[in-house]
Amino acid sequence: VQLQASGGGLVQAGGSLRLSCAASERAFSAYFIGWFRQAPGGERERVAAISSDGATTYADSVKGRFIISRDNAKSMVYLQLNSLKPEDTAIYYCAASRYGLTYWAQGTLVTVSS
Repeated sequence: VQLQASGGGLVQAGGSLRLSCAASERAFSAYFIGWFRQAPGGERERVAAISSDGATTYADSVKGRFIISRDNAKSMVYLQLNSLKPEDTAIYYCAASRYGLTYWAQGTLVTVSS
């Protein structure tokens, strides 16, 4: 599976961005998809995930602000980032998992200015 993440950029605190994750796999709908982020000097953390049947989970730090969704017909997963804070600044990655294997996209940088 090849994944491509996009949509990052520079935004002021309180603003919004929508990240996209495009997959090359026709069986994309069967994959568990996660969005992760890694801040400078920090560890990679999962911020949101969506299962093949659409169930979603969020990290406490983004709950109520970020929304993950998927469009299986387009092999796309989205992460809507709302009410952004400077501490949301990080490189964001999407990853697809199935049968114990995980595939990663390159990251997309989100920078939130105060």
